Amino acid sequence: MIHVLITDDDPFIRESLKLIIGLDENITIVGTCMHGEEALHVIQSGTKVDVVLMDIRMPICDGVQGTLLIKQAYPDVAVLILTTFDDDEFIIQALRNGASGYLLKNIAPDRIIQGIKTVQQGNLLIHPDIAKKLTTFISHSPTKTVETPKPLSGFGLTPTEQTVVSKISEGLSNKEIAQELFLSEGTVKNYITEILSKLNLRDRTQIAIFYLKSQSNTGA
Repeated sequence: MIHVLITDDDPFIRESLKLIIGLDENITIVGTCMHGEEALHVIQSGTKVDVVLMDIRMPICDGVQGTLLIKQAYPDVAVLILTTFDDDEFIIQALRNGASGYLLKNIAPDRIIQGIKTVQQGNLLIHPDIAKKLTTFISHSPTKTVETPKPLSGFGLTPTEQTVVSKISEGLSNKEIAQELFLSEGTVKNYITEILSKLNLRDRTQIAIFYLKSQSNTGA
């Protein structure tokens, strides 16, 4: 069972999502919140939460800051950004803060449900257009909070590990990577564990951003 916390400042949207998503027999809605800080408090209270479905524009604590607060304290909780805005910069900042992906609110309900299941399994959900813009955004960003990485070969990654990194940046799941590289899913998981250790990163989102940033800096 996937435990989902819905966070949106619009009560109509909160209740609509609760009704729609709750129809799936594999998902249970554990609560609804008005902003990111409230979502953090729910998790801190001991409520089991696997995925936070988070609006990006909210008063008090928006989805960008809410993602940061939750991922810093609870890195195993997946955050899926849900927004009516095709607001690239906010989405990219949320991804940099640890969000596992984003969806627009106007998509079909079954795709929202599938998105929840995707990120709960530890996979990324990033539209290819956003992935491309992420590269551009990072390469032109004046922000100095993320160090400019060396080429991947400078971090002791094997050729296979470098390939796994690039596949993660494309949003492929462990199963899809395993199929493309003719490996078992268990082997792919082992590679990812080793990659996280070598690059001193926390999760798949950081791997994807690291790869895209390295490519933008090496002119790939």
